[in-house]
Amino acid sequence: MAEPVGTEQVGDQDPVLQNSPIADEYVEEEYDLHENVRGLSVCFFNDKDYPDGSFVRSGTTVLRCNRGVWIVMGSSDPDNP
Repeated sequence: MAEPVGTEQVGDQDPVLQNSPIADEYVEEEYDLHENVRGLSVCFFNDKDYPDGSFVRSGTTVLRCNRGVWIVMGSSDPDNP
């Protein structure tokens, strides 16, 4: 997957800090997660907020903020796309 240039590497979520849920794209649970965060226009990752539509990398996984839920967009590892 081609990720946006300058995508921030955020590491792993720290369970002690504020984090938005992570869902796989096209998975039914995404709907349920959006119900839990209704009205948010940002996602949180380790207490830092990211505007809707932002991309980050957590390890080799690319995530996109979608209305308060991180959506797994794929791998940023060129050897394991």
